[in-house]
Amino acid sequence: MRDHGGNIDAAKARYGGTDWIDLSTGINRQPYPLPPLPAAVWTDLPTRSAQDALIRVAQTAFATSAPMVALQGAQAAIQILPYLAQPGDARILTPTYNEHAAALRSAGWEVSEVTTLAALEGADLAVIVNPNNPDGQHHDPETLRALSTKVTRLIVDESFADADPTLSVAAHASDRLIVLRSFGKFWGLAGLRLGFTLAGPQTIARIADHAGPWPVNGAALEIGRLALADRDWQNLTRKRLRLDATRLDDLATRVEWQVVGGTDLFRTYATPDAQTMQDHFAQARIWTRVFPYSARWIRFGLPGTESEWARLQNAFATITR
Repeated sequence: MRDHGGNIDAAKARYGGTDWIDLSTGINRQPYPLPPLPAAVWTDLPTRSAQDALIRVAQTAFATSAPMVALQGAQAAIQILPYLAQPGDARILTPTYNEHAAALRSAGWEVSEVTTLAALEGADLAVIVNPNNPDGQHHDPETLRALSTKVTRLIVDESFADADPTLSVAAHASDRLIVLRSFGKFWGLAGLRLGFTLAGPQTIARIADHAGPWPVNGAALEIGRLALADRDWQNLTRKRLRLDATRLDDLATRVEWQVVGGTDLFRTYATPDAQTMQDHFAQARIWTRVFPYSARWIRFGLPGTESEWARLQNAFATITR
């Protein structure tokens, strides 16, 4: 089984306890408030008109007129996209979210993990997570548009871009430049399983064929439509997340951790020993994320309430340096 954040069952099995704060993901812990829903979203099959209404609102929210399809999270697109072309040379800018490489390898692609944009040039398929998980590295839209002319197809995973929409290339999505967007991260409703793929019309048609007639459930269509249209909530949430990311950085720097990077939804730090630090916070029933490729990096999502912040601050205060 591949390692991911959100594996809170493993934390409970290892350390015990029930009142955990799961900071192992970059999911907003102050989610969009769930509205009352009509009974039809549970009793009726999702309609084409409901899907189309969600897409129209999403296009406005992402400032694009590009064709788009709604799926069960960005992950659904990651599973489908490797099958839209004959397997060849795929290159992924790393370190990053591990499901891209896993899905491509399962579909027969020859996958290379590279560390520079220049090393992606010439690939049959190139993948960039922008901003990146877990180090927060990001690239401006013009740089990515230029790169798309030097590869056969470029996938830009913007699962964490909603906190900073200026990074998005959604307005330039095409059959050559495919953009993935997540709903669960910024809106804090990961269990809803909603995401979007933006591309040219031919690519979107093929993804829709793979996804089938009901790719998203009725509740997700309705909640997504309302949330994506709620600009006031989005603006307030961006401001809060920005302040909270700085607040978390302050806690980390007090114990002399180095800020590796991150986004306004998660922060990654270099510590003397990441596993020891994960164990330390687990004793306070706070779950964090460590990485197999770095003995020093540890990632935190942002607490959602003042009581969660208090527990986190207390855990930082008891670190022995």
